[in-house]
Amino acid sequence: MRNTHQFEEEVEVLVDEVTVDERDLMVYNDDYNTFDHVINTLVKVCKHSPQQAEQCTWLIHYKGKCSVKKGTYEELKPFKDGICDAGIDAKIV
Repeated sequence: MRNTHQFEEEVEVLVDEVTVDERDLMVYNDDYNTFDHVINTLVKVCKHSPQQAEQCTWLIHYKGKCSVKKGTYEELKPFKDGICDAGIDAKIV
């Protein structure tokens, strides 16, 4: 007669977590900036390609907002300031 026992072993695993406060730079729709102005601003300030800037601009137009860049608050602040200086509403969220 064979005795077979099954054991469950609880193993605790330590995981290194890097906590990064990643945020979104959101650009919001308005009724007074033109498509070209928003596209040119995203290309100039955020270094988007013209195609990426145009896609973001369409999302801003149809969805009311678009995340145009991700990063920490400190990384996004100069981009936000540049977009706002161009008269476009942007916030870090």
